Formats: sequence, C-alpha cells, structure tokens
Amino acid sequence: MSATIAASTDLIDAARALAPLIESYREESERERTLPSALVTALTQADLLRMYVPKSRGGLEADPFTCVRVLEELAKADGAVAWNVFNWATGGLFGARLAEPAAHDIFGGDPSVVISNSLAPKGRAEAVEGGYRLTGRWPLASGCAHASWLVAGSVIIEGGQPRFRPDGAPDVRLMFVPRAECAIIDTWYAAGLRGTGSNDFSVQEAFVPQERTFAFPDGPSHEPGPLYRGSIFHMLHPIFGAVALGIARAALDTFTELAGRKVPSRTASLLRDRATVQAQLAQAEALVRSARALAFETTAAVWETFRAGEPLSEEQDSLLWLASVHATTSCAHAVDIVYTMGGATSVYTTSRLERCFRDVHVVTQHLAASPWQWERAGRYFLGLSIADVVLGGAPGTLSGG
Repeated sequence: MSATIAASTDLIDAARALAPLIESYREESERERTLPSALVTALTQADLLRMYVPKSRGGLEADPFTCVRVLEELAKADGAVAWNVFNWATGGLFGARLAEPAAHDIFGGDPSVVISNSLAPKGRAEAVEGGYRLTGRWPLASGCAHASWLVAGSVIIEGGQPRFRPDGAPDVRLMFVPRAECAIIDTWYAAGLRGTGSNDFSVQEAFVPQERTFAFPDGPSHEPGPLYRGSIFHMLHPIFGAVALGIARAALDTFTELAGRKVPSRTASLLRDRATVQAQLAQAEALVRSARALAFETTAAVWETFRAGEPLSEEQDSLLWLASVHATTSCAHAVDIVYTMGGATSVYTTSRLERCFRDVHVVTQHLAASPWQWERAGRYFLGLSIADVVLGGAPGTLSGG
C-alpha cells in the first residue's frame, strides 16, 4: 500500500465503536429481514452513509481505502449492516453525476438522506419533454425500506424503440426516484444477508426530470474530486470486496475461539490440538490475508492514479475487477474451511459460523463475484481485448446475479 494513503481513523473508529450496538440488533435484523430504524439512525449519525457524498453537498468525500476499512469493520459485526452501508454509500458516487438543481434537491446537506439502488437496467424510460416516463420493477434494492430515494437502472426508449449510444450499446441511465413514487415488494426471503431487506421495488409511469438521471456507468461527474473520476465501477469494486473480508475475519476469529474450548466427540483433546486443524486454519488465514493485501494494494494504486489526475491503465482496471472477485472467492473458501472444522457446532443458528457461512455465500452470488470477472482479468493477462466482455448479459452492468 502506498505510504501516501492515510485512512480516516475517525470513520474507522466510529464503525468499530458501533459493533456492540450492531451485535445487539443482529438477531432482530435477521428475524425481521431488515435493519431496525434505530440502527439505521446510529449509522447515519456516525456519518457512515455520507462517506462518498461530495463535500459540496455536505458529505465527507472519503478516500476509498477508508471506505474499505469501514465496511470491513462493520462486516465483522454483521455482514448485513456492511452490505447496506455499502449500498447506501454508493449513492454519493451517483449524486456526483447529477447537475443542479437535482443534486441540491436530493442531498442539500441533509445527513439523514438514504439512497438505495438497483442498477440492473430493468426499467423502461420513455423519452418525453424534459425527462422520462419511467416504468419497471427492480430486484435486490438493499435497504430500500429506509430509503429517501431509490436509484433505478433503465433503458431509454425513444419512438417506441430502445435508444443506442454511438458505440452501439443500449442507452442505459440511472434515475433518482422519490421513495413516495415507488412500491416496495416483499421478496427478500433469502439464505443469507437477511437483514439487508433487499426487496424488489416498482415504479409505474413516474416522470423523472432529465437532471435527475445520468448515463451509466460512465456518465461525466459534476464534481472535481478524484473520487469521482473514471467509471463508477472503479470505486464500487474495492468496497464490494470489503464486505466479504469482514465476514471472513469474523468467521476465523469465531473458530479460533471455539477451537480453544471445544473437545470433539470421542476425543480427549481440544480441537486446536489437532494437526489437521492447525494446518487448515493456517490455509484459511492465508486466503483472507492475501486477498486483503491484493485488495488494499490495488485500491491504493488506483487512488494514487486518480489523485494525480491520470486515467487508469488497462492493467489497473483489470486488477480492480480481479481483486474484487478474488477477495470474495477466497473469503468464501476460508469460511468453508472453518465452518467444516467446527463440526456439528457450525450448523446451529446460534453459531456465528452458521451466519457467516450463509452470508458470505450470498455475497458470492452477486455479479461482481461471478466467473465473468475472472474471464475479464484473464483476457488482459493473455493480451486479449477486455472491451467486449459481457457481464451478466449487458455490457457495463453491475447488479445482483
């Protein structure tokens, strides 16, 4: 990691200090399939939802390394909380692409604004005078029950037909829609990350002004800071991998504590005294620590490039995708190792290992952790073009898989 990258210890300390509160709500979040309002308020008051909001809008405009560390700390306490903060914080990246007066209307210095999103281009946005007439249904809008605004990916329709960009790709835009104009559909009955409340939402014939939309993923920023240069993906990938890193760290720490007190059936010694346990825990630690090192190294290098006002190289772009999928895949593997070694203890819902196992495997189902990401990086290393790699069926999209 570059020595010039200095994370905001205030935000990281705030995330760490929230751990006892997060843990106290963990069962309620799981049971209700959404975060309690009191916990959302605490996260808001700690400024964690404003990490990526521009300073011009009352945000913190924090560096990506800080955001990675914050999400990692939150995920140690509860993966669902980290996932929601990840989703909500990215609203600041989107907001930087909005011109006035929309940016002021949405943020306006209000620290309590919550922005949920579903980036898959599931909407149909008919071009009309002054904006678009939007209809559609979007899945996996994490934390949408708490949202002030929802951001929806949509294909632009003009003259009854999809509109295309000069490069031949569909014209996809993200659209900010007030929560009052959206219907939340209770669909989030999931294996893991249950507290995220990642329900569907729908919109019917809502008018969205042009200024509340922007081209995705490469719409120009209206903010000058390095955080908003390049593609939105360049800031999404580092923080995506951080959630898996935090979940895996919680699993490994939980197992280490368990191994020091559990005497397996038909044995007389502690679990930790087994040579196979010692070797496999070391392998799990190596998986998590090496994935973390690659993620941090890549994030720091990208941040330095943006701070210097330079474009990312194709190598840096490929490494960002690689570091993200590698972190998620490696962390899931590490959790699998300690879950298995925990034996029957791991299967009870009272076990933190059981929760980490379910949560990390829901993270792996996101498009950002799909096999396409390995292909993209592999093509670069083989000297092949990465421009035509199709992710999830539509070039340039990032959504739940």
